Amino acid sequence: MACVVAREYLRGPGVFVLQTLGVAACYYVAGRLGLLRGLVVEGSVVSPIWPPTGVALAALLTFGLRCSLGIALGALFVVMSIATPQPQSVIVIAGQTAAPVCGYLLLRRQRFKPDLARLRDSLALVFLGAFAAMLISSTTGAVLLLADGSLSPDRFWSVWLAWWAGDAMGVLIVTPLLLLLRRVHWPEHLSRWKEALLLAAVTAALVPVATHARSSMLFAIYPLLVWSALRFQLAGSMLCALYASVMATIAATDHTGPFAVLDQMDVMINLLVFNGAAALTALLLSSMISEQQHLRRSVERACQELVEVLEHLTAGETASNRAPPEEDGRRRGEEL
Repeated sequence: MACVVAREYLRGPGVFVLQTLGVAACYYVAGRLGLLRGLVVEGSVVSPIWPPTGVALAALLTFGLRCSLGIALGALFVVMSIATPQPQSVIVIAGQTAAPVCGYLLLRRQRFKPDLARLRDSLALVFLGAFAAMLISSTTGAVLLLADGSLSPDRFWSVWLAWWAGDAMGVLIVTPLLLLLRRVHWPEHLSRWKEALLLAAVTAALVPVATHARSSMLFAIYPLLVWSALRFQLAGSMLCALYASVMATIAATDHTGPFAVLDQMDVMINLLVFNGAAALTALLLSSMISEQQHLRRSVERACQELVEVLEHLTAGETASNRAPPEEDGRRRGEEL
């Protein structure tokens, strides 16, 4: 009864208002962070990583469809921070809200588990939550730019691709990290702390060099992703992927390192390929490792239960084969 009362309390109007404002605030902050760095693609400025989509999908997976209003308010606040809202801004806000909602519905249809401990959940997040659902927001935004004359038809697909990739990258990088916050725990053993600090130090030193060196050294980051996934699963690998993607985005928008000699379109393509490959490597590899560890623990528990059952059966057979003292004495008397 107390559980039912508490659940009804959490659905009250006061909690709904606080939840809506909290989601809107997180969406707005993520949007301001995404606007710090942008690429000029065919005259339009797009964000290579758009964190609000990841925040929106994580909020939906955590709180359900009731936080959709908070996503819409957050999108409105982001639009207001850029320019004065126009009537067509409603279409942009609707697209930015509908995309994560569609992703949430697709994931729920596939019985998605937010812990991402199964490979199927990671694949669903990639192909349904990111690649498929973000088609809505990118298509809505690009078509609106085309309709009001801000975008010519020959530049449509370039801007559309950059918009879609930025929204998808927000889901691939931000959503897993936010979903992990509910079950994150600190390493218990000192050796794990030492390894975590060593990995953090190596990552902090190597990634800026790899992303800002004139020679192509971006491939040197992938061993760090593998290391973090093998030893620290999703938490370590996604943090490493986030840091690498942010540093690569800074280098690309500053036109330094391997992006210095490229034109705008090549910069966008190379950055999107690197960010996407890093996020997919971290997400899928860590999910595979987590799934294998879960399977191993299940097998170990099954073996332990089987040993206990066999010990119980063996003890029962020994007791049944052991004759009672009075019956044993009677048998000896008959023999005499």
